[in-house]
Amino acid sequence: MTRTTVELIRPDWSLPDGVQIAFSTRRLLCGDGSASPWQGANLGLHVGDDRQQVLRHRLSLIRQLPGLQSIQWLDQVHGNRCVQACGSDVLLRADASWSAEAGMACAVMTADCLPLLLVSDDGLQVAAAHAGWRGLAGGVLEQTLACFRRPVIAMLGPAIGPTAFEVGPEVKACFADAPADCFVAGAGDRYFADLYGLARWRLQQAGVERVLGGDWCTFSEPQRFYSYRRDGQTGRQASLIWRE
Repeated sequence: MTRTTVELIRPDWSLPDGVQIAFSTRRLLCGDGSASPWQGANLGLHVGDDRQQVLRHRLSLIRQLPGLQSIQWLDQVHGNRCVQACGSDVLLRADASWSAEAGMACAVMTADCLPLLLVSDDGLQVAAAHAGWRGLAGGVLEQTLACFRRPVIAMLGPAIGPTAFEVGPEVKACFADAPADCFVAGAGDRYFADLYGLARWRLQQAGVERVLGGDWCTFSEPQRFYSYRRDGQTGRQASLIWRE
């Protein structure tokens, strides 16, 4: 059997020495992928895909990425709990994790929600948060930042873009103090929400000065990304951060 290789996005961002990040896509560079509707490099065990196929995709990440020994996967529930990563063998129910252990990746899975990666300015602590609108409104960003004792650098991974994320007034009401340009009026009582803009605003409110990324749209790139809003039943891509 041909070894599976998942396409990865590795942005050329200036980060502390020894800190690595990666964003997976649904594309496979070689090997067998999941069948439709999860077609490609699905990493989510909770979406109905074949378990062994998903585990092969997850194993391929560890083989592909330098200085990586283990990945902390989460049972994500759109909450705000942040936990300390302890390894691939333990599934933790949370929406964020942090680690100061070399070789231990913090990871979140998404298919439109915002993956938020954080690293302390000295490079000794990393974190990953699943930050959809519910998580942002519920304080997942602030709960994750509370695990750090030093200034952090934030990175915004692939999420649904502001021209595709249509929401109702109940979502806008959760961000009553947000800048006006985070919500653009649509038809009737609908709005188009800027998830990246909301995250930048909350990060700024929390004192985070350096924010990178935030220019993808999972909904608009069906060949590259999974999107729940676009497809309904679908797979998940992952965003990872770790210390070598």
